[in-house]
Amino acid sequence: MAKILLVEDEPDNRDLIRMFLESDGHAVATAATGEDAVEEAAAAAFDLVLMDLSLPGEFDGIEATRRLRADARFDRVPVVALTAHAMRGDRERALAAGCDEHIPKPIVDLREFAAEVARLVARGRAAGTDDQGEGRAGDGTAAAK
Repeated sequence: MAKILLVEDEPDNRDLIRMFLESDGHAVATAATGEDAVEEAAAAAFDLVLMDLSLPGEFDGIEATRRLRADARFDRVPVVALTAHAMRGDRERALAAGCDEHIPKPIVDLREFAAEVARLVARGRAAGTDDQGEGRAGDGTAAAK
């Protein structure tokens, strides 16, 4: 089980993705704006952030990702652009902002999506463990919870 922050402004998309992730055994917190995403991420430890790029409010998913990456606590937490922005250059723009991957919406193959989530969570947990077995950024939590 992983603790996932799902950042999605469309209520139907947010509910469907959240329900799927929860049915796969994950704990899911949600945010609908870039501001809420940064605030939610600062308040709790997450194993993965799924970030829509087009968000209402003061800043979008690109800016929210940049702000997360500017905080050392989030340097090893995988951030995935989960977005309808799948045009040429969108993936590169997301990666340049600090996203680890770019998954286009709509999600067509749920099994493939679940496998990608599991892979990214495992990668983040492995990167978050130092030689003393401490969690991400030395926060004292076990990375393999």
